[in-house]
Amino acid sequence: MKIKLVVAMLLFILSSAGFCKDKLKNSTQVTFVELGSINCMPCKMMQPVMADIEKEYGDSVKVIFYDVWSQAGKPYAAEYKIQAIPTQVFLDKNGSEFFRHLGFFPKEEIAKVLYSQGIKKIRTGNKNSSKNSASETNMQSGEICK
Repeated sequence: MKIKLVVAMLLFILSSAGFCKDKLKNSTQVTFVELGSINCMPCKMMQPVMADIEKEYGDSVKVIFYDVWSQAGKPYAAEYKIQAIPTQVFLDKNGSEFFRHLGFFPKEEIAKVLYSQGIKKIRTGNKNSSKNSASETNMQSGEICK
C-alpha cells in the first residue's frame, strides 16, 4: 500500500513539473533576436535596451543576442540574412518573423512593436538605463555597422 502511495505521489510530482515547464515554455509570446557585435558602437548601445526589455516584459519576451562577427555567431547572420548590424528580428510564438529593424532601435519603439502583438510591460524599468552615455552622444539613431 505504501509503495502505491509513493508511486502515485512521484507520478503526480513529475506530471506537475512537466506541466509547469510547458506552461513556462508557452508563456514566451515574442522572441526578440538582436544580431550585432560586441565591437560595434550602435550594437553596444543596444545592450542596455535589451536588458530593459528582458526586465520589463519577463517571460513574455525572450531576448537573444548573437555576435555575428564571432565564429559562433556567423551562422546566424546567414540564417537571418543580415546585411548590416545591428539588426533586430522579432518572431511570434510560432517562430515566424513579423517585424525587422536595422540600426539602433530605441526601447520606446520596441515597446510599440511588442504592443502590436498584445504584449504589455509587467515591470517598470529604470528610465535612465537605456539612455546614451556621454561618450555615445554623437551616435545618431539608425546608425549601423557593416
